[in-house]
Amino acid sequence: MEISIKDADGIVGMRTAGRLAGELLDYLAPLVKPGLTTNELDRLAEDYTTQVLGAISAPLNYAPGGHKPYPKSICTSINHQVCHGIPNDKPLKRGDIINVDVTVVKDGWHGDSSRMYMVGDVSVAARRLCTLTHDAMWKGIMQVHAGACLGDIGHAIQTFAEGHGLSVVREYCGHGIGRNFHEDPQVLHYGKRGTLEQLQAGMTITIEPMLNAGRKDIKELGDGWTIVTKDHSLSAQWEHTVLVTATGYEVLTLSPQGPATPAFVTPSA
Repeated sequence: MEISIKDADGIVGMRTAGRLAGELLDYLAPLVKPGLTTNELDRLAEDYTTQVLGAISAPLNYAPGGHKPYPKSICTSINHQVCHGIPNDKPLKRGDIINVDVTVVKDGWHGDSSRMYMVGDVSVAARRLCTLTHDAMWKGIMQVHAGACLGDIGHAIQTFAEGHGLSVVREYCGHGIGRNFHEDPQVLHYGKRGTLEQLQAGMTITIEPMLNAGRKDIKELGDGWTIVTKDHSLSAQWEHTVLVTATGYEVLTLSPQGPATPAFVTPSA
C-alpha cells in the first residue's frame, strides 16, 4: 500500500472523522465508573456512534490478515492489557486504569483515537504512568512537520519514556490512516533521528505509544486479540490522529473535554 497524501477534500473529511472520534471519547468519559462493564461501555459507544454521530465503528468485524473478526465496536484494555482488549461482562473496579480505543468512520474517512481513564482513585504509580504516556505521545507529535523523518517521532518518544524508567512496546505502532483504517507508513515509537520515511504535507498518521511500567515484553492471549505485558506490569496508551502540514502539524482528534495539552507543547506553526 502506498502512502496516501490527502487533498483539500480529504483533509476536510479527516477533520470531520477526527472530531467525531474525540466527541465519542468525551461522551464516554463520565460513564467510566466502578461497576460498569466494558460490554456496557461498548454498547453505549456503538449506539452513540451510529445514532448520534451518524457514523460507523471501524473495529467491529475488522479482520486483518491472520486474525478472526474483532467482535466489538471499541477496544478496552485494562491495567496490564497493552492493547486490543475485547469488552466483556467483568465490572470495572476502583483503582483500574483503562484505555478506550475508538475509530469512527464518517463518509469513508477514519478518525482514530484512544484515551486513558482512571476508575475512581488509582495508585500514584498508575497515575504517573498515564500522565507520562500522554506526555510521550505529545513529545512525538511535536516532531511532526513536512521534511521530518518518522525516526524523529520514535526517538523523541523512546528517549522521554526510557528517561522516566518506562519501556516502549515494540510490536505495535502507529500508522497511516485515511480511506483505510490502516495505511502506510508504520509509525514506530522508538528509533533514531533522521531515519525512515520523510513526512509530507497532506499525510495523516496516528501516534499512539504503548508504555509499560515494567519490561517491554508482551504476549497475546488466547482470544487472538488481547495483548498483555508478560510481567503483568501496568501498561498505558494514548493516541491521536495527526495531519502533517508544511510547517508543522494539526491534531485532528482533539476535543473540548479531552485532557489538557501538556505545558511543554508549543503551538504548531
